Amino acid sequence: MSRYTGPTTRINRRFGQAIFPPNKSFERKPYPPGVHGPRLRRRLSDYAVSLHEKQKLRFMYGLTEKQFRRTFERAKSERGVAGEIFLQLLETRLDSVVYLLGFARTRAAARQFVNHGHIIVNGQKVDIASFACQPGDEVQVSERTSSKQLATRAQEDTQYRAVPAWITKDEGALRGQLNRVPTREEMEQGINEQLIVEFYSR
Repeated sequence: MSRYTGPTTRINRRFGQAIFPPNKSFERKPYPPGVHGPRLRRRLSDYAVSLHEKQKLRFMYGLTEKQFRRTFERAKSERGVAGEIFLQLLETRLDSVVYLLGFARTRAAARQFVNHGHIIVNGQKVDIASFACQPGDEVQVSERTSSKQLATRAQEDTQYRAVPAWITKDEGALRGQLNRVPTREEMEQGINEQLIVEFYSR
């Protein structure tokens, strides 16, 4: 399945939360899409619940199914709690770090920002959104005028979004550094990662 480019409000209504930036339509219709949405009381099977959770997280990070599955397999091969490691791998992707630093309004915009060569990691240009950042890595906006303008504009829109404690940000220099990997409490709270582990373990 390719990356989703369809109606974002439909996805928000499907999962009952703002996966994508919400609009008035989502506020006006806080129930599942479709003609039966307002009255839908369907009981979901265990498989459907796990699939729902997996799809929700995949849409959050904007990954294709192949990318998502590959990341999970990598998490499963490492020592530790697979679900938590999986979330850490997603959260420390370069596009996610750029988003958390406030250099882009959305994760999709952060991915594009990285792909267009606006980001420098440890002094080297990196244009791969899935680049795995490590503790100690320094992420900064390119010195190009266009890069700085885009990042500055995004920072104005995201000024009230808190930067996680595991990242140190130098706002004036448009730079940030990863201090450590995030703990479970510092990552997405609206996800039950154990359901995703169970889904892929079937």
